[in-house]
Parts: sequence; structure tokens; C-alpha cells
Amino acid sequence: MSSDRGFAGRVTLAITGASGVQYGLRLLQCLLAQNQQVLLMVSKAAQVVIATETDLKLPGSPDAMEHFLTEQYGVMAGQLCVFGREQWMAPVASGSGAPSAMVVCPCSTGTLSAIACGASNNLIERAADVALKERRQLILVPREAPYSEIHLEHMLKLTRMGSVIIPASPGFYHRPQSVEDMVDFVVARILSQLGLEQALLPRWGEALIQGG
Repeated sequence: MSSDRGFAGRVTLAITGASGVQYGLRLLQCLLAQNQQVLLMVSKAAQVVIATETDLKLPGSPDAMEHFLTEQYGVMAGQLCVFGREQWMAPVASGSGAPSAMVVCPCSTGTLSAIACGASNNLIERAADVALKERRQLILVPREAPYSEIHLEHMLKLTRMGSVIIPASPGFYHRPQSVEDMVDFVVARILSQLGLEQALLPRWGEALIQGG
């Protein structure tokens, strides 16, 4: 995965209105830190959740949000591109322009349903539809409890289509000391699925290998 602007690669990231926006924001931070160009979409429901769960106050318009986040994370102009829900000329809306990987984190069950049914009513759903039809990597990070039969059926359907479902379910074998550690557990799994290096979480068994 390469870019003609000097970036290490390009990833589509969608943040939707499930609880757990910290996962998506931390993933965004890690992708930018690895010099990935990120094509970002934030749903209106996600903006409400971000305002509820964090101290971050995101501007409403895509251009203002892009400027704000570019300054927030201290990245170069053009590394982060934010698109609105009906910006159909965005690269992610076509197989000829979309990156080879897309992550929806967190993924609301409404978005999960729309993707499974091919609704494409907004740019997030269309971008996921493009990933599926082009047989590209699509990672969905649902956060809901409990799951209904409908949710489980949609996850099974999408898995059979080639998507990867990573529930926002942090493990505890690494003995997390903070909420941030628990968030990093899930983000580390996503980065590994994307084939990117991560130092957020030791890989299972590494201590035994290093210790001989």
C-alpha cells in the first residue's frame, strides 16, 4: 500500500455513532503517527457521542473538522482528509479511487446493518460497499451489548463476504492499568490486521521467545 505524496500508505477510517469513540480516535492518532494518509468520515451520530464521551469539540463541517484535527494531531496538510456524508466525489466512493483498506471504528449496529444490506445511503455505507465489491480489506469494530440475533446474523453475513469483525472487547492478560491501556488493546489488534507495526501491546508469547 503506497501513496504518491510521500505517505506510507492510505487507509479509510469511518467513526460512527456507537459508544467507544475513543477506539476510533486512538486509531486515527496511531495511523497518522505511522505516516498513513487517512481518509476520514465521522457520522453525525458519532459527533454527538464524541461530545458526550470526550472533551473533544469537533467542528460540524468537513473542512473545519479537517483543519481542526490536522492541528490537533500536528500532521502535515493533506495527510488527513475529511469527507461529508454526501460527498459522492470523494475517492472512497469509487473502486478506482478508494484505498485498499477500510476500518469502521466503532461500528454502530445501524451501520453494520446498512453495510450488510448494501444500503449505500451515505458515504460511509458507500465506501464500505466499495470495499466489499472490490474484495478489499474491510474491518468492522462493533460495540454493543448484548448482541441480538439480527446483529449476529449481519456479522456472520459480512464475515462470509470477507470482512473482519473485531468486537471492541479488550483482553486483560496484559494487566491493563488504565482505560487507555484497554483502548490500546483493541487498537493494537486493528493495526495488526492492517499489517502495520504496533508497540501498544506485546504480541502473545514474545516474552518467552525473547527470554529463550
